[in-house]
Amino acid sequence: MQYKTIILGLLQEHPELHDQLQAHKTLLWALDQYALALKASHESWMERIGQRRPGSDRSQVSGEALEFALREIQERLSSDSKEDEDEPQSLDAAMVFLRRHTPPA
Repeated sequence: MQYKTIILGLLQEHPELHDQLQAHKTLLWALDQYALALKASHESWMERIGQRRPGSDRSQVSGEALEFALREIQERLSSDSKEDEDEPQSLDAAMVFLRRHTPPA
């Protein structure tokens, strides 16, 4: 799965955040962290859905799990972008989100 490609598209839907990350030269790092968070969330949702519906088609479970994982990240990006529309997106808020949603190494 191309998690980085998906995340890049989502970040581009939030130009303030994208531009701020780019200006601080942390876009690539943030892209990697968001992609890791998306992957971890996707896998977690696959596990939960698979336990609730054993024997389900794996590709169907994967698709449904990805929808849930994407919704989580989109909600977070949207809420961060709307916190204060008069000011640019807080880089600190984005970093806190990434740290909370990054699986341990």
